[in-house]
Parts: sequence; C-alpha cells; structure tokens
Amino acid sequence: MSEVDPIKQAVQHLRRLPGVGDKTATRLVYWMLRAPEGTIPELSASLLRLAEEVRQCSVCGDLTGTDPCAMCADPRRDDALVCVVEHPQDVLAFERSGEFRGRYHILHGAISPLDGIGPSDLNLRSLLERLRGGQIKEVIIATDPDVEGDATALYIGRLLAGVDVQVTRLAHGISVGTEIEYADAVSLARALQNRRPL
Repeated sequence: MSEVDPIKQAVQHLRRLPGVGDKTATRLVYWMLRAPEGTIPELSASLLRLAEEVRQCSVCGDLTGTDPCAMCADPRRDDALVCVVEHPQDVLAFERSGEFRGRYHILHGAISPLDGIGPSDLNLRSLLERLRGGQIKEVIIATDPDVEGDATALYIGRLLAGVDVQVTRLAHGISVGTEIEYADAVSLARALQNRRPL
C-alpha cells in the first residue's frame, strides 16, 4: 500500500477552504514549505486551538475563546440596544463602522427553505430569552439585504410583534445582494443611522 503524498494531501485539505482553488492551495503549501522553521507547527497549533477552545458565547452566540465574549462582558456597551446579525463576521463589520455601541445577537444563518434551513435552525430561542429580562428596548434586525435575509427579518419581526420592544430594520445604505461582512464602513454607518421600523 503506497503512502499518500503529504503535499497532495495538504493541497486537497486547503482546497476545501472557501475561495481557495487548486492553484492557491498549491501556492500556500509551497509557501509553508519554504517558510521559516516553526511556521507550520505554529499554524497547526493555532488551528487546533480553534477546534478546542472556540465556542459560542452563551449570551449572544458569537464565536469566542471566553464565555461570555468580550462584547457581552463590556459594561460600556448599551444594554437597551441589540443588533441581530446572521454571522459572527457581521459583528466585525459593524465594529469597523464605529457607529454601534449596543449588544449583538448572532443567528448563525438565515431562513432558506431551499437549503433546508428553517427558523428552528437559527439562534432565535436565546434572543427571546434575552428579551424577557426587560432591559432591551430596541432590536435592530441587520440581516443581509437578500431574499433569505429579508425572509429572516420578516419572520423575526412577526415573532417579536407581541413583545414590548421596538423592532427596526437596517435602512438601505448597503447594496442589495451585498453580504454585510463585505460592506464598507461608511455604508454600514449610514444604514445604522437611517434604520426604520419593521
């Protein structure tokens, strides 16, 4: 039985990453082989730490190495304002805008019947539990401005209709079809400033 070529195996694994094809994976493998001694073990150790130490924050659902995450533990943030986003990387996009100082809630996806994702697959139950405390006065729904994001926003709006909280949706300031994590800081800031009731 012949052994698997470690270069080919590494290329195959790297190709599984989003946006990485054959050429990029091959280039990365050869870069690592030429990198200073210790680079590959350090990279391997950091990837293992991701698998072993990163978990969801018990409050907002963000991915973190500490529970609660740094933003949920920050006493300077506004407890009355919660921004609901689809993915953890959306939080980073809002933080780059410098406009939002409230709390976050991460859904980990959007309603997409074609992909078999329904409301029960999203992190919605803990959002309802957070609202029971009575501190939250406004929920900003900041899902992507696409069909799935709009469906998710509409569902959340209806879900919160009986709750004593103002529900708003981001204003158009982000191009339709753009994912929030790729939007520029100015567009995100304007979308936050011009949010409207849902």
